[in-house]
Amino acid sequence: AALVSSRMAGLRVDFGLLLEPLGFIKVLEWIFSIFAFATCGGFQGETTLLVSCKGVVNKTVTAAFAYPFRLNTVVFSAPDPKRCGGTWTDIYLVGNFSSSAQFFVTLAVLVFLYCIAALVVYIGYKHVYQQNSKLPLTDLAITVITAFLWMVSTFAWAKALADIKTSTGASIISGIESCEAPGTTCHFVSVTSMGTLNVSVVFGLLNMVLWGGNVWFVYKDTNLHNESNRISQS
Repeated sequence: AALVSSRMAGLRVDFGLLLEPLGFIKVLEWIFSIFAFATCGGFQGETTLLVSCKGVVNKTVTAAFAYPFRLNTVVFSAPDPKRCGGTWTDIYLVGNFSSSAQFFVTLAVLVFLYCIAALVVYIGYKHVYQQNSKLPLTDLAITVITAFLWMVSTFAWAKALADIKTSTGASIISGIESCEAPGTTCHFVSVTSMGTLNVSVVFGLLNMVLWGGNVWFVYKDTNLHNESNRISQS
């Protein structure tokens, strides 16, 4: 009971700090990280072809893909049980974009968790944060690194997304050998809209800007800023 009491004594809840730049920006970072991993990690889609071959006329075949976008493991369904008289072989999409996608989503999840921890400190232990010089410096280092990681992961994911669109779009017809067999024709029908994935890139950029801008507000709470002020005044 005494231990609990001592811990509670150090807790000074002040939600007013959420209206200050440091707290308000951290809330935005928390919210935007949720949108970043939700719009990317929750995606499911499929690309569809229309196939005519031996004994089959205008049969729809599909290849379903989703996060983490290992497209090279995704195979098109066969047009019929006889696989077009034996001329239809397993057709896989091209490319493995899991590294870029998982890097982006993992960073967003880690940022989500860090923002929760930081908000707990800002709201309940701001006095400890201000009195312990190591905490602001640690926060500053994490903020700088996170801003850099958002930049790297967002641009990597944007490049991967462009390649995913190519690997699931109309250009795949030219790379399918079964569609070139005598008596076989293939037409591209559609691919699931990737608007949510485009949005994930936008949130990645917003997170990059937020964390980059937040460096200044975190820096103001460190001894580095105070020493700089004293030097300038002198």
